[in-house]
Amino acid sequence: MTDQPVPHHDQLPLPDYDQLPLGAVQTRVRSLDLGQLEQVLAYERAHADRVPVVQVLEQRAEELRSGAAPTGGDPTAETPEVSAGPAGGSKASPQTEGPAMNPPSHGDPTNPAQPRD
Repeated sequence: MTDQPVPHHDQLPLPDYDQLPLGAVQTRVRSLDLGQLEQVLAYERAHADRVPVVQVLEQRAEELRSGAAPTGGDPTAETPEVSAGPAGGSKASPQTEGPAMNPPSHGDPTNPAQPRD
């Protein structure tokens, strides 16, 4: 492999690369050509240098050098595996949240289910 200049994370062919779990990286790199894959590999080695991720990237690079073609798919597609959810936090609403919790029976003298001595 040639020495690639290390791209900035915004220049990578995979959006949100830093947040992708290994399984998502393994799937998404299949649509990259060798040049794009080498960019990702240079970035990974210069930053997190996660052994399992480097192994996946090196293996795919070898497959491409041996004649494999990039698969279909859009490497820039939305990444649901890293979406943070709606702004403001929880998706729970009054219609979807559970019932109000009652205090435990021990310690509430007004609870008729509480055993009396």
